[in-house]
Amino acid sequence: MPREFTTVGVVGLGTMGAGIAEVMARNGIRVIGVEVDQAGVARGHGHLQTSVARAVKRGKLTDAEAEELAGRVSFSTALDDLAAAELVVEAVPEDLELKRSVFQRLDAICPPETILATNTSALSVTEISVATARPSRVVGVHFFNPATVMRLAEVVRTVVTDPEVVDDVEALVRRLGKDDVTCGDRAGFIANALLFGYLNHAVAMYEQKYATREDIDTAMKLGCGLPMGPLALLDLIGVDTAYEILDTMYRQSRDRLHAPAPILKQMATAGLLGRKTGRGFYTYEGPDSPVVVEDDQTPAGEGRGRSGAQVREVNRIGVVGSGTMASGIAEVCVKAGYETVLVARATAKVDAARAAITRSLEKAVQRGKLTGPDRDAALARLHGTTDLADLSDCDLVVEAVVEDLEVKRALFADFDRLCKPGAVLATTTSSLPVIECAMATRRPADVVGVHFFNPAPVMKLVEVVRTVTTADDVAATVHAVCAKLGKVAVDCGDRAGFIVNALLFPYLNDAVKMLEAHYATADDIDTAMKRGCGYPMGPFELLDVVGLDVSLAIQRVLYLEFREPGFAPAPLLEHLVTAGYLGRKAGRGFRDYSSR
Repeated sequence: MPREFTTVGVVGLGTMGAGIAEVMARNGIRVIGVEVDQAGVARGHGHLQTSVARAVKRGKLTDAEAEELAGRVSFSTALDDLAAAELVVEAVPEDLELKRSVFQRLDAICPPETILATNTSALSVTEISVATARPSRVVGVHFFNPATVMRLAEVVRTVVTDPEVVDDVEALVRRLGKDDVTCGDRAGFIANALLFGYLNHAVAMYEQKYATREDIDTAMKLGCGLPMGPLALLDLIGVDTAYEILDTMYRQSRDRLHAPAPILKQMATAGLLGRKTGRGFYTYEGPDSPVVVEDDQTPAGEGRGRSGAQVREVNRIGVVGSGTMASGIAEVCVKAGYETVLVARATAKVDAARAAITRSLEKAVQRGKLTGPDRDAALARLHGTTDLADLSDCDLVVEAVVEDLEVKRALFADFDRLCKPGAVLATTTSSLPVIECAMATRRPADVVGVHFFNPAPVMKLVEVVRTVTTADDVAATVHAVCAKLGKVAVDCGDRAGFIVNALLFPYLNDAVKMLEAHYATADDIDTAMKRGCGYPMGPFELLDVVGLDVSLAIQRVLYLEFREPGFAPAPLLEHLVTAGYLGRKAGRGFRDYSSR
């Protein structure tokens, strides 16, 4: 039977330490909180009181429960007071020598049976453990901030951690109402190892001026359903903390993708640490404020980055293709009031697309999102055809055919021949070079990428992809159309993956590599990212939904574009695709769906 702890020590009562103490006390455990001085004790006590008062105000705790909780926590400035603790959790700043010195002192104070745990998020638990004479009784217990809210704790075992110690700590984590995932001692563990590579890539994208901070953050929130954009999240974590975590990860992995983007060191040196100092990637009302205020990088409203370019008039839109994406775009256009010409290769495909749009609009009526007359008016604006020549009077033509460059180039050559002068020609490609489509025409200035996300009627994001030849008024026109469609448009340059896929798929690839190395299970990795980072889906759930073949194709395009060794597709992903395990659509991917 796992050990049931009654008294736990917490060393360090900052935001994280105070949160851990509160979680323990909420679950009936006596807590001894230790800080370096009385000022630290006062701050820790204040953190605890504020958090408990907030819980009472929100109805999460009664006044009586709050009083009982407070009675379970005592405060001290002496580590000697931890001699009575059965488990001690260290939550001091992320400094290896500081942590080692704390553990060395705890080793001399605490009885041999006491378990010593570190809450480090990236440092080596092994290096901390060998500062003691009991490395087999040292373990990592990485809570996530805020500890009272976040459902995840990573239990980190070293090569010498006693299995009974791991069992005891796992049982405690479950008793605290947390999901526990257990992993080996590697920099970043599960969640941070995957999260910080992604955050670092986003910083590099911003540093290269590929996209604005607002567009990067908006793209990842709307395109992936993430609770925060990467740059806003870095401001919350702390730029200095992020730099230290990445530097630690890089020194251990030697993976260039973990080498901190230079701007992180510059910002940390300049004191631009994020919310805690009132300025980081964004500017805030003041230190510790979550309220963003305008600064010299704030975009000047709609029309940003287009130098006040005139918008071309768009009344009639052409959509070429008959798949899910083409049908979805056509549906969005007719609902927004545009006369829409849908071109497919065969009459049967035109009829199937119209039927799909009709079904979708009917569902919208049943759900009260659309009236019957509005549905009928939208369908009246939809004109199906098999003749590309019917695009001749369209003001905007959107290509949504198969992701094959030669097919798209041939189609754009047809657009050049058939479409009227001044028509905007757009491709919905998610990864192919837009400039290749543009140069298949004699009017490359009129060509732009307009990357809708699937399903187009639901997803709010559109990436507007400018090539080196795209005219300002073409980009401005697409932004105006997106606004009328009820979409949020973000700007980016013409390179593989644009914003969302360029940040998303290397993260997914890293997750596959982690699984391939037998570091953690697919279930634990998915749980870590959902519970620890607030992601709507874990990486393996998402890969199975997207399709492993689609994911592999995008990852190969990214690797060929950037020539970054860390972007090379994980061999396990390639093997699964070769075996035909393509995800949900094939009944099997990283998980087996055949019996579900």
